[in-house]
Amino acid sequence: MKPPLFDYVRADSAEAAAQLLERFGEGARILAGGQSLMAVLNMRLAQPSLLIDISRCESLSMIEVRSREVRVGAAVTQAQLQAHQDVPPLLKLAFPYISHFQIRNRGTVCGSIAHADPSAELPLCLLALKGVVHLLSSRGRRDVPASEFFTGLLSTARANNELIEAVSFPRPAGGQGFGFAEHSRRHGDFALCAVAVVSDAKELRVTVGGLGDRPHAEVIPQLEGDALDKALNELAWSLDVRDDPATPAATRRHLLRRLAAQAIQQARRQA
Repeated sequence: MKPPLFDYVRADSAEAAAQLLERFGEGARILAGGQSLMAVLNMRLAQPSLLIDISRCESLSMIEVRSREVRVGAAVTQAQLQAHQDVPPLLKLAFPYISHFQIRNRGTVCGSIAHADPSAELPLCLLALKGVVHLLSSRGRRDVPASEFFTGLLSTARANNELIEAVSFPRPAGGQGFGFAEHSRRHGDFALCAVAVVSDAKELRVTVGGLGDRPHAEVIPQLEGDALDKALNELAWSLDVRDDPATPAATRRHLLRRLAAQAIQQARRQA
């Protein structure tokens, strides 16, 4: 299938894009890398009257390394962040699982966050790291924690007149370790289950993707042996896990327990 007819505008600034969103509302969609959007358009799951291209906005093409965070603009590609010397350690572990390098060369970090696929790696990592989404509209700016941004299947707290201007990933604190594990039918496919772990001296932040309509984060103590197995089993059964003929819920729960244990071991080795 091919998309229906639409108008195309290349915005020269984030503010110009925000003004167009204010004017057209639900009829407009942001185009950055287009790796998720174009598939949605071709299947006519979205039928906007206007595409607003922000890929050449200089202010949105920056990676800013600050004292406590790495701020990634809306036009920054996944490949650019992956190659950056200050890429957050958890993302460094997750990037090889994100599709293929051709997709990462065009797909943007913020585009994946905006699309909010429950099996995607970047929303999972943003939630695991307690990141922040920075939204811009013609009426002002607001910051939304990742824990409040993902509201359901392919849905977020972004209003129709708002542009994701950037996302911020906290820089690692002393004593933290990071782990990531994923299972898919073949490399590059969306995850049947993915787990990101942030470990410190007191607790484990275990974040799970691919099982429900959005990523889920759970904090558990630093346990060992049978106690850790029990905690992971309780986590697996506490989630509303998606069930389909190809991958039953029981299989996804088994993957969660196994992958979480692997990611925890990896995080503890790094701490």
